[in-house]
Amino acid sequence: MHNSTVSKWGVVSAGGVSRVDCHVKVLDDTVVARARRAGFDAIVYAPHFTRLPEIRRRAAVYSSDDLLVVPAREVFTGSWHDRKHVLAIGLDEPVPDFISLDAALTEFERQNAAVLAPHPEFATVSLTAADLKRYAETIDAVDIFNPKHLRSHNRRARNLASELGLAPFTSSYAHLPRSVGIAHTEFDAEIETEADLVATLTDGVSRRVVHRNGLERVRTTARELAHLIYENTWKKADRLFLSGIEPTHPRHIAYDGRFDDVSVY
Repeated sequence: MHNSTVSKWGVVSAGGVSRVDCHVKVLDDTVVARARRAGFDAIVYAPHFTRLPEIRRRAAVYSSDDLLVVPAREVFTGSWHDRKHVLAIGLDEPVPDFISLDAALTEFERQNAAVLAPHPEFATVSLTAADLKRYAETIDAVDIFNPKHLRSHNRRARNLASELGLAPFTSSYAHLPRSVGIAHTEFDAEIETEADLVATLTDGVSRRVVHRNGLERVRTTARELAHLIYENTWKKADRLFLSGIEPTHPRHIAYDGRFDDVSVY
């Protein structure tokens, strides 16, 4: 069973329709196979704690004429206690995690990236209503259906997008390959390249948010929430970031000191 939320933004582009899973965290043969079975034209690959060159390399390996894999970064802004996730598509230069929100958005804007707000107001890992309002001119789309959300979270996200006049999107937000296919965004545009997707998002092209309902959706939410609990243990947080030498730490040598003044660690 599917449910589709129709939202019109800007001018409908001529030339076709593209189905895009706007955010997956995992990428392997199973993910690609599921995306193809679902009829997707593209998926956006944005794994945690991985630098942009590596994301681009892996995306290129799995991208083909049948399925475009777009590299992206979900940057963790702020501290581990109060981190706010922001998804940037179309970056040319790496941006680290754990810098201030203002610094991250300024850098995304400098690079002309599309800026998306995943899972707004969810737990302590998301942009708040106040953040969305403050940065409405910079944010290109808001996640209005997320498989990790309960129904009340999705309803709140839809209301926020509507109140602020921000374009919607959805994705599988798959941390597990089995989640791919549960949701996608259908754009009134032909998307054949990363640049096409960035332009579609930043131009506010009309689109439909499509997701599954019923038992499959409930099972997907349960699996993804269980994975979230594992992913956010203190042990993992300490291992990943507080040593200060990981690939996406702002003081890593790869960033050449550019983000030292906006680092929160």
